[in-house]
Amino acid sequence: MASTNDLKNGMVLDLDGQLWQVQWFQHHKPGKGNTVVRTKLKHVLTGKVVDKTFNSDTKVDTATVDRRDMQYLYHDGDGFVFMDTTTYDQMTLPEDTVGDAKDYLLENTVATVAIHEDNPLFLEMPASVELEITYTEPGLQGDRSTGGTKPATLETGKQVNVPLFITTGEKIKVDTRTGEYLSRVSN
Repeated sequence: MASTNDLKNGMVLDLDGQLWQVQWFQHHKPGKGNTVVRTKLKHVLTGKVVDKTFNSDTKVDTATVDRRDMQYLYHDGDGFVFMDTTTYDQMTLPEDTVGDAKDYLLENTVATVAIHEDNPLFLEMPASVELEITYTEPGLQGDRSTGGTKPATLETGKQVNVPLFITTGEKIKVDTRTGEYLSRVSN
């Protein structure tokens, strides 16, 4: 049990038997009345985001979520196999648990797996990853009709827009939250 005054981003709450992760919260004192805590909660399994308001000092159940650094090994057809970097235990995550993170996973990538009662809940990737471009059209000097970007295919199969000067075979840094190009990686 925790008070709504103790909420933090990333905390997982157990509300009516469902797990919700706190994405954002704000203490609000209206002109009249008691202080309230406004929150944006994301359902851990479905990804649905809702706004919920609690009275200040309301008690809420917190879920015990174990976050473990795990190394991605391979995709076996049924799911993605990860290995705990401390105990060397292996765990297979289903495709819906991995979600969009599969677009950034290469063998030996280390990510954080959130586990509740031995069930994997979700996968947290690093904020950015370095991936190689397997194909992109050559950029034409003076071609600025597309705002100076062109599509590029990464080694994982994901497509991102990159600046015209990027060529096939280069490594780039990609934001895993938005899927946007961040920078070129120097060798």
